[in-house]
Amino acid sequence: MPKQVVVLGATGSIGCSTLDVIAQHPDLYQVLALTGGKRLDVLFAQCVQFRPRYAALSDAADAAALQQQLRQAGLTTEVVAGADALAELAAHPDADVVMAAIVGAAGLLPTLAAVKAGKTVLLANKEALVMSGELFIRAVQQHGATLLPIDSEHNAIFQCLPAALQQHCYQSELQTAGIAKILLTGSGGPFRQTALNAFDQITPEQAVAHPNWNMGKKISIDSATMMNKGLEFIEARWLFNCAVSDIQVVIHPQSIIHSMVQYTDGSVLAQLGNPDMRTPIAHALAFPARIASNVKPLNFFEVPSFTFDQPDPERYPCLYLAQQACAAGQGATTALNAANEIAVEAFLNRQIRFPQIAALNAQVLAHFASSKVADLDEILLLDGQARAYSLKLLKDWS
Repeated sequence: MPKQVVVLGATGSIGCSTLDVIAQHPDLYQVLALTGGKRLDVLFAQCVQFRPRYAALSDAADAAALQQQLRQAGLTTEVVAGADALAELAAHPDADVVMAAIVGAAGLLPTLAAVKAGKTVLLANKEALVMSGELFIRAVQQHGATLLPIDSEHNAIFQCLPAALQQHCYQSELQTAGIAKILLTGSGGPFRQTALNAFDQITPEQAVAHPNWNMGKKISIDSATMMNKGLEFIEARWLFNCAVSDIQVVIHPQSIIHSMVQYTDGSVLAQLGNPDMRTPIAHALAFPARIASNVKPLNFFEVPSFTFDQPDPERYPCLYLAQQACAAGQGATTALNAANEIAVEAFLNRQIRFPQIAALNAQVLAHFASSKVADLDEILLLDGQARAYSLKLLKDWS
């Protein structure tokens, strides 16, 4: 029987790539449910193509509009609305695999619901671990869920681990397995060579134009500031049960080497491929088997030279803020993530300049760095407090 798949965040770039892979293997996968944000036209088209049993939207009025469209098209898909509905679909008894691809803090609760239901969770929502890493991993262990990373970097690291560690990488002992360091690669974004004194003039349009990857606006801005790499740094700390000192960020502008694992014998294993998210999605969907992803194979005769560099703290302050937060603890990473979501939205709305993203993040982190959180309620409370403090700072700046 085909595996039943729930795609959380189906209308985003990861969701669309997931459905592209599923469409190539109708004998292996069937879509049980799709959830989306505000792109009703995209979700409607996906429902027409994949005929899911359920679709979900956060807004009730949007859900009603989509339900009417689907009925007029002769489809029986049931449309539900609200955060509780998303969580219920993620934990649906018939679901085998849940793709967690809702961007930002909004993805935490439905992803956690899938974990608590013991599902195979393909984790593309890095904020789930940034906001609640210890709690999240504990839930994976307690409820027997399977957690597979989708971010190209974490998926690459996962592929470079010994097979024994892949089964439960989040509770592995890296040094016992002969691993010396995790090498987390990043492209450096579109402003790797831009003069620092020109950063004040950077526009949202320039910042979302990533040189290698086709991504949504929020993650593209995060890539430009390298906050995305900072969030991935925090995510790696939890996914692979390692210390801050076990992870090194390496700028690799070509985005061909997606990450590496350095072993104590001097070996370095790397996962390479063209920059296309369908590769890690296909890997995780079929793990431990391999299936076609429709990604063009890497042609080494066409590949440019590989180059590497250290990230400059002046150019990428957000990366170093994330590393500081990771060392400080869960409260600090929760607050930093909240601040960054507010800052990125403000920049996209032209309320602040590009360098002010890091400035806002730094002030919020300094304010909440010593915050302690013991459970999900405290995490969500701190998230709200950090957002409110961020908005207050923005108001004071205007």
